[in-house]
Amino acid sequence: MKKYLFIALFLPAAIFAQPKVSPISSMPGAFSRMGFGARGMGMGNAMSSVTEGNLVSYYNPALSAFQDGNSFQTSYSILSLDRSLNFLNFTRRFDFYSKSDSANPNREPRNSAGVSAGIINSGVGKIDGRDNDGNKTGYLSTSENQFFLGLANRFSKKFALGISIKFYYYKLYEQINSTGFGLDLGALYKINESWNVSFVISDLNSQYKWDTSPIYQENGTNTTDKFPLLKKIGVSYSNKKIGIIASAEFENSNAGTNILRAGVEYNIFEGLFLRGGIDQFNLSNSDYPSNPSLGFSYFRKIAGIIFGVDYAFVVEPYSPEARHIIGLNVNF
Repeated sequence: MKKYLFIALFLPAAIFAQPKVSPISSMPGAFSRMGFGARGMGMGNAMSSVTEGNLVSYYNPALSAFQDGNSFQTSYSILSLDRSLNFLNFTRRFDFYSKSDSANPNREPRNSAGVSAGIINSGVGKIDGRDNDGNKTGYLSTSENQFFLGLANRFSKKFALGISIKFYYYKLYEQINSTGFGLDLGALYKINESWNVSFVISDLNSQYKWDTSPIYQENGTNTTDKFPLLKKIGVSYSNKKIGIIASAEFENSNAGTNILRAGVEYNIFEGLFLRGGIDQFNLSNSDYPSNPSLGFSYFRKIAGIIFGVDYAFVVEPYSPEARHIIGLNVNF
């Protein structure tokens, strides 16, 4: 009798205590939705409308037209459960001037263009491999990668458009791998010197196509896994006098998620920036935990080149440890 009473009390509690996992979590390309680098993650990935500092078309293809100088950045992540996540990016802006102003040393560009190229690499290592009898065969690993090239054009001081072409390569197991192409479209409008708004559509046509016949022969199957389509609206505020950038973003997906994210950056003194943010605040599922973050950057100019170090600490739900992202920047 006690056993049945325990089951009657415990089973409903166990069922209803389970967190509601967002459908997007199990869709392909999850690694590409974690963010890019220490600065972005430290600000909650609310970066689609931020036009100051080191920029990357990952957040909005239109951003590269606002880059100040040439920016090279790379980041390495310390993650739990034998996972890896690494970033590499180069962004450059090109200014175009009117021929009639060629003799004017204080001339302003007629318009600007930008290019941003980068790589996101992720994977899981030390996966215990076993044969059908349970004997250990060694360690397995996976590798998932995104290569992107973003192009932007700033048609005026206020408005820019951009497009990013993305190539995915996923090595899952021995002869099983997949590739895919996708597109990002982005726009940014500067309301004034302080306020920006942005609109981005991500992962148009991104998908993996799988063929398991190399392993299962005639029993193999062909499947297609489509990435979720993301639509983002962002807004940011910048006050250079007090050294603050604040940003917020709303993201809707065809997986039924409605995400809010926000971040703030404070230039506490020359060369040192402090950050904080929150990501994955799901308006469609209040039980799904969000990802708060903190971070900083320090920059120093040496021989005309600006070197910087970034760090971000991100709380990761359902993981035994938080994420630690360490980055290096070079501006020239």
